Amino acid sequence: MPTLFERIISGEIPSDRIYEDEICVAFRDIAPQAPTHVLVVPRKPVQALDDHLDAALAGHLLVVANKVAQCEGLADGYRVVINCGSDGGQSVDHLHLHVLGGRSLNWPPG
Repeated sequence: MPTLFERIISGEIPSDRIYEDEICVAFRDIAPQAPTHVLVVPRKPVQALDDHLDAALAGHLLVVANKVAQCEGLADGYRVVINCGSDGGQSVDHLHLHVLGGRSLNWPPG
C-alpha cells in the first residue's frame, strides 16, 4: 500500500508543490506549524532516516531544503527537522524534511 507521500508524489493526491526534481518533491504542509512549512520528500520510498539512507540522497535533500528556504524568503532564519520513528514524532512512514520559518522559532522544540 503506497504511503500518503507516495500518493502525493504520483499526483493521486494534489499538493501545493514549490519544487521538484528527479530525486525529490517539495510541497506545502497542509497543517503548517509556522507561517512557512514545506516538506521535502524523496521520490524513492525510504521509510525513515535510519532506513538505509545514503549520503548522496541525504545531502541532496538538505541542499533542496536550503533552496526552498531561499525561495520562500527565509533570510532571517529557518529550521530543518527530520522526525524518526514514533517517539521522534514521525507520522508518515516515508522520510521527509520539514522546512519551517517565517517567525521566531523557540528552543527547545516540543
